[in-house]
Amino acid sequence: MVTPAGSAGLTGCLEEMDRRGLIPDGCLAVCCVGPAARGWADEGGTYDFHVVSTGPWTGEGARALPVGLDPAEVPSVALSVAGRRWEITYWLEGQVRQVLAKVTRERFEGGGSAVGVLTDAEELFLERMSSPLALSGTEWAKECKRQIDGSAFRAFVTTRSLAAADRAIEDAGRRLAARDVPSAVLAARSALGHTVDALLESESDFGSRAPRRRTRRLRETRPRALPFAEYWAMETMRSYDPARPEEWVTTVVQRCRDLAFEVEIS
Repeated sequence: MVTPAGSAGLTGCLEEMDRRGLIPDGCLAVCCVGPAARGWADEGGTYDFHVVSTGPWTGEGARALPVGLDPAEVPSVALSVAGRRWEITYWLEGQVRQVLAKVTRERFEGGGSAVGVLTDAEELFLERMSSPLALSGTEWAKECKRQIDGSAFRAFVTTRSLAAADRAIEDAGRRLAARDVPSAVLAARSALGHTVDALLESESDFGSRAPRRRTRRLRETRPRALPFAEYWAMETMRSYDPARPEEWVTTVVQRCRDLAFEVEIS
């Protein structure tokens, strides 16, 4: 869903950007993205914005984020507005088309992997534009989201998380066999995190690169396969017995295996 900004405390942001000369010529859309767009902005927390235009941003004070596109960078401007940090990232429409071309279904079905396909900035763009708050260019933002939803982005990142979970599960088994129990416990915890990420990503709730928000994402998305209470009991190691840590590792690893079968890749 693309929501026009207003009630989220973003009223006046577009006008402030315009007053400061932060909107480029040929602007197609200005969107609030990230935690603030999901209603998670803390008092004094950061507002992240994506600005998409037909022409380049030529203002001063920007840092360049590397991308595997042409041009090979996107400018990002950070500033403080009324005690709140703003970070504005400027994308060209042509760069957006190139990013979407990297996650086509044909590429995924041809054996493509998420590893090496997208840079961090590109993945973050697709992730955040899956649930933007449009300050301007609502129709453009809706079309961008439609193309992301119709791409293989979800399949790419879900597959990556499942592969990471599988590696952690195998590592936990090897560590138990070697009687390296502390390492097995850490591997089981890692497997749980990656498995939950895969489960959420399969439901188009992205954000595996920000694990600190995993709990909030799960509570909001409510996947049927994993009730929050069960997840939280494992995450907080409620049943962990220091006298029998192997039992906790075995239980968590098996639950991760079971959950992997519930993950749909499409």
